[in-house]
Amino acid sequence: MIRRTLMSGAFALALAAGTAFAQDTVKIGLILPMTGPFASTGRQIDGAVKLWLSQNGTTVAGKKIEVILKDDGGTADTTRRLAQELVVNDKVQVLAGFGLTPLALATVPIATQAKIPELVMAAATSSITEQSPYVIRAGFTLPQITVPLAEWAAKNGIRKVVTLVTDYGPGIDAENAFKSRFTAAGGEVTAELRVPLRNPDFAPFLQRAHDARPDAVFVFVPSGVGSIFMKQFIERGMDKSGIRLIGTGDVTDDDILNGMGDVALGVITSFHYSAAHPSAANKAYVEGYKKLNGTRPNFMSVGGYDGMRMIYEALKKTNGDASGDALLAAMKGLSFESPRGPVTIDPATRDPIQNVYMRKVERVDGELWNVEFATTPSVKDPLHK
Repeated sequence: MIRRTLMSGAFALALAAGTAFAQDTVKIGLILPMTGPFASTGRQIDGAVKLWLSQNGTTVAGKKIEVILKDDGGTADTTRRLAQELVVNDKVQVLAGFGLTPLALATVPIATQAKIPELVMAAATSSITEQSPYVIRAGFTLPQITVPLAEWAAKNGIRKVVTLVTDYGPGIDAENAFKSRFTAAGGEVTAELRVPLRNPDFAPFLQRAHDARPDAVFVFVPSGVGSIFMKQFIERGMDKSGIRLIGTGDVTDDDILNGMGDVALGVITSFHYSAAHPSAANKAYVEGYKKLNGTRPNFMSVGGYDGMRMIYEALKKTNGDASGDALLAAMKGLSFESPRGPVTIDPATRDPIQNVYMRKVERVDGELWNVEFATTPSVKDPLHK
């Protein structure tokens, strides 16, 4: 307790020393899992940040922008240490990134004490923004993109569902949101299965889902894990069982979709972004991302791209004032046209209000794409009314 108090006091003194003068450079501490099992998330967001900088330059409102990238390997203790180093040693004015919910939560006390924005580009548990007034989100929440799928399933002949989710914040959010809306519409959830986050083995859970004989299995897995799930889905013969596969868009992640092969064809998902989104803004985004990074962008990339947009637009509104409270106030209520479609940052909840799309995996010009076929406009997080 004494050691923690002393460390907290030293941290506060270091903050005071570091923020006593105005800076001509606005530093953004970007903390991402660039290695480890969730490295695809880090790679996608980093690629999008680089694209934004290449398109928009590194000066805004008279301030030089410097992005300091740190790899936390997907480990919360490392995230916390890196965040503290970035605030105390590098004097960053924004902490950004956060590939998983535990990583975002680990940073909340540091951002709050430093009174600077924690800009969550990836982590999608609904409650993250409730932890501090200094947390703001550029991506999405799981309840937000799950509810439209539950409503679609109930309207399209699906009566019994087994839910199969990764056992941590976003998965539990997805499970609860799906069950609540699906059962309210007359459906039945016959089993709720949760798979460990680390080193997942889906096989025994898929067998239990198969034995329950539902009309469909609803799935949530983190970004980058969909290929593992689909491989084991095939190995258990689920693709030939007559049980439909529905889920949030993470399971048919654009980053890995082509590698899944024909088994992914026909999978129905709901999401806030598809690389196949047919807008001019998105076509230009996909082309630019591919040219710079050599791969297709996914939903994580859009969180990174629009997170940078939020920082730039906020600095324009404040005329270069990069103090934490000024930046946060300027980000609240921002509205813009994203590659995903129209987005507004809810000033009350600091979460995006955005379209959610129903998609179906189809083969187009020799590649697999999540092709949108229905839109629910201007969806708020249902847990943050």
